[in-house]
Amino acid sequence: MFRPKYPAAPPLPVTRAVDSPAPGCGCHSVQYPAPSSLPAARQFSGGTGLAVALVVGGVVLTALLAAVAVAAISVAVAAVVLRSLLKPPRR
Repeated sequence: MFRPKYPAAPPLPVTRAVDSPAPGCGCHSVQYPAPSSLPAARQFSGGTGLAVALVVGGVVLTALLAAVAVAAISVAVAAVVLRSLLKPPRR
């Protein structure tokens, strides 16, 4: 009742080996069109990838540093509160 019902997977396409010709065909090789290259605007240079990696790394390291700082401040505040609660009052 509570189990999900997944749809049936579509059948995989049937492909023939490229080396063997089709039955009844006298050809011995199959000509495929040459793959088209990406336009120049979509290709990334090494400098762009490096810059993106540095920016992402900087953001991650800054977030980790902020998380450590917040944790340290909260531990310090908790220590001060506990010390004031456990210390006997002065007379």
